[in-house]
Amino acid sequence: MNKISATLSVFNEERNIERCLRSLAFADEIIVVDNGSTDKTVELAKKFTKKIYNQKNDPSKIDIQKNLSFDKATGDWILNIDADEEVSPALAEEIKKEIGNFDGYFIPRKNIIFGKWIQHSGWYPDFQLRLFKKGKGRFTKNHVHESLTIDGKVGYLKGEIIHHNYNAVSQFLKRAINVYIPSETQDYVDKGYVFSYSDAIKFPLKEFLSRFFSREGYKDGFHGLMLAMLMAFYHFLIFVNLWELNKFKDLDENETKSFTESEFAKVKKEFSFWLTKKKIDDVKNPIKKTYYKIINKIHAK
Repeated sequence: MNKISATLSVFNEERNIERCLRSLAFADEIIVVDNGSTDKTVELAKKFTKKIYNQKNDPSKIDIQKNLSFDKATGDWILNIDADEEVSPALAEEIKKEIGNFDGYFIPRKNIIFGKWIQHSGWYPDFQLRLFKKGKGRFTKNHVHESLTIDGKVGYLKGEIIHHNYNAVSQFLKRAINVYIPSETQDYVDKGYVFSYSDAIKFPLKEFLSRFFSREGYKDGFHGLMLAMLMAFYHFLIFVNLWELNKFKDLDENETKSFTESEFAKVKKEFSFWLTKKKIDDVKNPIKKTYYKIINKIHAK
């Protein structure tokens, strides 16, 4: 029988860690790496495991710091989990019974945001590569939101990780501004991003349209709308950081007016396209459906 090691890398997670560790009771061992917590995280973790290790915190390398927990694990398989997540009973059973045909597994994740399970908007199934054979998985890059690198074949599980994600707007903004945006900005730089003024509009617009329309965020109700807007703002701030790196490069009055008019004309066209497409999808009357399709072709030109 496979031995399962559950691993966590944590920092000031006293609000979440008990719930998380309780869901890992099925694992053969629990490895906790604490990144210099100043709250009761370590004290609470000791209720569930003696295998607690320490390292200096580096917010710019959140994922790569998890490698220490992998090194300390002794199981045949490693389940990497975050403190604000929990393993569902269905996933725990599946891990115990079904794994073995692959070297790593993607696991679907349910994101609970502002008190609601977000089922669309790109937030579900939100597959995460979290389970792998010992020695087969590693974080190799320095930016956040990097995936594990798996040496071998990867499969998919059905049981879910439950992610108790943002419970306050301030939490979203703090994490975005202090951790994610600086890292993603650097990622653009590393990939050779060429500064463009129009990206001030394109960055957030593309994100909003993708979240709210293409990935059906409207089906998540007002939560879907607000999350699409927050993610648009998130991408706007990435552009602002890139602008700062370009020494706040300026345009004169006429140039600014010209490109703004041009980009917002495109915005109007994009919104018309998506709103009409939504009507086409919703309408039942075949005559009206044909009419809206014709209108949409006109808008697309």
